[in-house]
This record gives sequence, structure tokens and C-alpha cells, in this order.
Amino acid sequence: MTHRRTVLSDVSDGSRVTPGGANGQHRTLVDSATATLHEAILTGRLPAGTPLRLNEMADLLGMSMSPVRESIRRLAAIGLVEVVQHKGAWVMPLTVEDAIDTHETRIAMESVLIERAAARFTPDDARRAQAALDEHVAASERGDATAARRAHTEYHFTIYRAAGSRWLLRGLEPVWENSERYRFATVTPTSQSEDRVREHMAILEACIAHDVEAAVAAVRIHIQHAADRVVAKMTADAAPGKPVPSKPAARSRLTR
Repeated sequence: MTHRRTVLSDVSDGSRVTPGGANGQHRTLVDSATATLHEAILTGRLPAGTPLRLNEMADLLGMSMSPVRESIRRLAAIGLVEVVQHKGAWVMPLTVEDAIDTHETRIAMESVLIERAAARFTPDDARRAQAALDEHVAASERGDATAARRAHTEYHFTIYRAAGSRWLLRGLEPVWENSERYRFATVTPTSQSEDRVREHMAILEACIAHDVEAAVAAVRIHIQHAADRVVAKMTADAAPGKPVPSKPAARSRLTR
């Protein structure tokens, strides 16, 4: 199986094995399993509500159940997976209420971060953020959703790191990850995509100008527009009479 061979080759790469013998190898397996499941959840290849059965996931990833179990715990810690003792684990559901709560939390946290970042922004911060934004746009245009997502995250977090707050960044990470699930679940017309580029530029330009008020306003508008798109899409999908697509098999969801 192509995906399994990829996972195994990643694990066997000596440069990724941390010191510590068997324990180091175990950590690398956990990292690999976490990264693969994390990507599958964010992109919807493992949809909301999918059960994460240890034996099945271990078989798909080509490893024992121990590192898979730990990777599921990691994903539960950032809110992407729910684990109930004696019942199992599954991908957290996507709901309108959770989408609204997630984006409102983002607005609260990112407003504070952007306020601090705009006041401290440097030319180096600007160059790194612009490079990430350029990569996000280029990856989107060539249809590379994974690269676009990573560049989008790097763009925002490059700006927020300028705030100089380790704890605010750590607090934002699980909220951001949950928000990304909703972003992938939203189909965006080209015109909205162009609007988002303009919104990203408005955020960056305000930071470069050290215009704190404009930066806060720009990031709040950007997140609110994202929330509006998500809620509109989920509401339309839940409309009476709309056919519900059948779920593909777990193997094809994880490995394609």
C-alpha cells in the first residue's frame, strides 16, 4: 500500500529518530502517526464522527497499536478527537454551535495577539509573513491544499509570534486547529478567495504601519467572514431534502 510504505520510510529515516534507543524509535512512530491522523482529520479524509479503532488505524499506518494509542491521546488533547473510557475514540463532530464558539474564541485571542504584534512588528517579521502569504496564494492556485493550509497557518502565526507571548500562542493552537477543520469543510467561490487575499494584505499592511487599531479591525473582520462562510455552508448542507453522501471506507479515507 503506497501510503503505508510512505509512513514506514518516514519512520525508518535515521535523521528523525531521537536519542534513546527503543524509546526514541517509539517517539518517532508516535510523531508519524499523529501527523498522518492529524492531516486526515483536518482535511476531512477522516470525517467528523469517524471511529478511530486502534487495530484498524494501526493496520492502516503499518505500526503497532501502542504509538497509535498515544497519537490519539495527543489529538484528543488539542480537541480534534474525543476519547471515552471503555467506549473508544472518534473524530469530534462539526456543529454550527461549535463553529461559532470556535471563531468567537479566535476573535478574542487573535485580537489581543495582533494588538501586541502590530506595536512590535519588524521588517523581518514583514518579510517572513509576506513570503508565507505568497506561498499560500501560489499553493492555492496550483491546487495544493496541504501546502496552502500550512502556508496560511505560517502567515498568521508569523504575525502573532511578533506579539512575544508564548502562552497566548499555545492557547490559540488548539482553537486554530479546530477552526481549520471548518475551513476545509467550506467550499469557497473564487471571488471570496480573492477577498481573503485582500483581507490578509490589510492585516499585514496594518502591522507594517504599526497601526494597532486597523490591525485589530482587519483581523476581526477576517475571522468573522470565515465564520459567516462556515455557518452558511453548514446551514445549507443541513437543509431538508438535501441528500447525505455515503461515507467512504476508512482505508480509502486515510490513504488517498
